[in-house]
Amino acid sequence: FHSLHATSHALHPMHTEVSVKKPTRGGASGYPDARAVVSSVMRRDLLALSRAVSPSPPGARRARPLTVRPEPGTSALGPRGRNGYRGRARSRILAARPRGRGAAGSRRRRARTPDQGDDRPDSRWRNRVTTTRPPVTLDDVRAAAGRLEGVAHRTPVLRSRTLDALVGAEVHLKCENFQRVGAFKFRGAYHAASRLTPEQLARGIAAYSSGNHAQAVALAARELGTTAVIVMPGDAPPSKRAATEGYGAEIVTYDRYTGDRVAVAEALAAERGLTLIPPYEHPDVIAGQGTAALELIEETGELDVLLAPVGGGGLIAGSATAVKGLCPAARVVGVEPEAGDDTRRSLAAGHRVSIPVPRTIADGQALHTPGELTFSLNRRLLDEVVLVGDDEIRDAMRFAFERLKIVLEPSGATALAALLTGRAGALRGRVGTILSGGNVDAGRFARLCGSGD
Repeated sequence: FHSLHATSHALHPMHTEVSVKKPTRGGASGYPDARAVVSSVMRRDLLALSRAVSPSPPGARRARPLTVRPEPGTSALGPRGRNGYRGRARSRILAARPRGRGAAGSRRRRARTPDQGDDRPDSRWRNRVTTTRPPVTLDDVRAAAGRLEGVAHRTPVLRSRTLDALVGAEVHLKCENFQRVGAFKFRGAYHAASRLTPEQLARGIAAYSSGNHAQAVALAARELGTTAVIVMPGDAPPSKRAATEGYGAEIVTYDRYTGDRVAVAEALAAERGLTLIPPYEHPDVIAGQGTAALELIEETGELDVLLAPVGGGGLIAGSATAVKGLCPAARVVGVEPEAGDDTRRSLAAGHRVSIPVPRTIADGQALHTPGELTFSLNRRLLDEVVLVGDDEIRDAMRFAFERLKIVLEPSGATALAALLTGRAGALRGRVGTILSGGNVDAGRFARLCGSGD
């Protein structure tokens, strides 16, 4: 027993749990009837564990060798995880079990663990290791990248020595303002639409959006040979509405301060038999958005910090999934406008909260509550959410125009604003920042970067 216990912990002190039954009385060999339940071990470790069991004395029946019995529906050794070991495998490993039965009247006793409250009827006791798969994983993001290859742009990553000096870190700007439709939204919209069945595509697509997702769905529908109906707020920027109509979509408007865009879109989809693609509350959309961060890491290498804007939470959820999967030690910081801090409040409360519809120049982030699916991911993946004011967003837009020579819309500049103001705290190492979009017309851009809006 001591040899097996010591060997198991020497092999994997952090990844191995061993429970061994107490010796039976009057057994054929007089040796312990051991059952080791081991999780997350490699094949070479299984061999070492089997050799650690003491041999039977002369004349006794030989114990059966160490065998692996995978749980139904799983492989004995599942896909390899980041730490080099095989994850999600749930195996029963039965070690050194004598063939002989004990003396008449003897009873076998099952080992107990502190969390085992009842005596299980199964004589083959085992410790179950269960895992819950998150709705979006790094593998999902990688699969989305494969679908988007050759369709979405692989957007550039910009550097600025001036910005590095101001921030005190190595800043890499992922310019999604150069994405198709002028924003990151095309990634998630096209990925979700491309996974629809031919029957669904034949009936058409519906969506609701303040502008960028509207354009993304409209373009995705056109690329896939179907139609789109978009629910947009009546006060959506004219340039975004015009672009959405230009891609061939039908526009249905609502009042963002009194109406419920989700209810309007769901009713419309049900009436016409359309498939609704939400702007963030869908695993395929989130996985598609995460490809922006995946590309950033592939180009720059491992990140120490990632900053990204937070609206409904799809971009930051997908990006955090990619970053935490590839750079586990990295910090992921979301950025919201001060007037629209629904995600920050929700994270502080531990549950989703609603706020009055915010009035902010960052119209793409003017939401009253985070998505249910996105919040379930973000509460686990985000390290912090910081806030920036409208004036700070304007300053960031001016900086991008004057120093970086690029145009950003207000929502696309919030992460840059957090860098310039120091709201993200002291930064060191390699900092990735997603500039999420640049859909702003010349007149509004001039007003925002001039005397005010």
